Amino acid sequence: MDSGYVNARIRGMYSRLLDKKSLSNLILKPDISSLITALEETSYHEDLERALVGKSGLSGIEEALRLNLIRTIQKISEFLQGEKGERYILIFSSRWDIHNLKTILRGKRIKVPTMQIRENLVPAGEFDESLLSELLKQPDVKSVIDLLATWEVPYAIPLTQAFPDYNAQGDLFILENALDRFYYERALSLVGGKSVEERKIREIIGTEIDLINIKSLLMMFRDHVDPEDAQPMLLDGGKVFNRKKLKMLLNLGSIASLIEYLEETPYRFLSDLRSTEGDTVKISTYQHLLDEYLIRHAVRLYRGDPLSVTVVIGYLWAKYTEIMNLRIIARCKNALIPPEDMEAEMVYV
Repeated sequence: MDSGYVNARIRGMYSRLLDKKSLSNLILKPDISSLITALEETSYHEDLERALVGKSGLSGIEEALRLNLIRTIQKISEFLQGEKGERYILIFSSRWDIHNLKTILRGKRIKVPTMQIRENLVPAGEFDESLLSELLKQPDVKSVIDLLATWEVPYAIPLTQAFPDYNAQGDLFILENALDRFYYERALSLVGGKSVEERKIREIIGTEIDLINIKSLLMMFRDHVDPEDAQPMLLDGGKVFNRKKLKMLLNLGSIASLIEYLEETPYRFLSDLRSTEGDTVKISTYQHLLDEYLIRHAVRLYRGDPLSVTVVIGYLWAKYTEIMNLRIIARCKNALIPPEDMEAEMVYV
C-alpha cells in the first residue's frame, strides 16, 4: 500500500484525538453519567455503544476504551500488512502480548476468576480472543507456560527458562522480568539496521529501557535491596546506561545519590524536581515524570518525516496516551476526586 495513503489515513485519525481543551472539559463533568454522555459525542461512541450493552458506569467506560484500542491497532496493522513498516508496528502491538501474559499469569497465581482476568486483556497483538481464551482455561501458571510451549510461541522460551527459579522462589517477578527481557531484546533486534527510521525507533526503545531501569532503581533504594540481588532485575539495551553503568548506579545506594548522578544525563529533569521540592518527593511523582518524558519523546515521531512509518508509531503513542488519560478521568470521577487532583495525573501531548 502506498505510504502516502497510509500516512494520510493516520493523520486523519490523529486529527480526531482529543485535545487538551476537550480533556479539560471532560475533567469538569460532574459525574460518570455526564462523562459517558460527553464521550458519546466523540470517536468513542461506537465502542461505548457496544460496551454499555453489558456494562454500566466505570466498567462500561473502561470496556469501551479497551475495545477502541484493540480496534485502532488492528486497523493500523491492516494498513501495513505486507509493508516494511509492519515489523515496526509489531514492536508496539507485541507489548500487549506481554501485558496479556503478565495479566493471565498474575491471575492464575492468585486464583482470580477467569471473567475478571479477561476484562483486563487487550487482544491487539499476536494473541487473539480465541488464543487468550485457551490460555484462560488453564488451571495454573505452569499449565499456561506448557500450552505456550506446545504452540511453539516465542514467549514460551523465556518463561520455560525462568520457570525453575520461579518454582523455587515463588516470586512472579522472575517470570515477568523474563518476559520484559525477551520483549526488549526482540524489539531491538527488529530495528538493528542503519536507516533513519530504525535509528529513531531504536532510540525510543533504548530510552524506555533506561526509564524502566531508573524506576526500578528508585524502588530498590527505597526498599534497601542488596545490589547483588538487584542486578538481575535491570534490563540491558538502554540508550544511556549499559550494564557497566547500571552496576555503578546500583552502588550509589540512595535515591538522593541517583538523582544527583542523573544531572549529567538526559534525565536531569528529576534533579530539577528534587531541587525545588527537596527530599519530600514521592517515588510516584518521579515515575509520573519519567512516563511523561517517554510519551512526549515518542509522540514527537509523529511530527517527523510525513512519509515515514515513524508517523504511525508516534500516532500510536498519542492514542495510547489519550486512552490512559480517559481512564484516569473515569476512575477519578468514580472516586469523587476533585478536578485539580485529576489534572496532576494527566499527560498532555
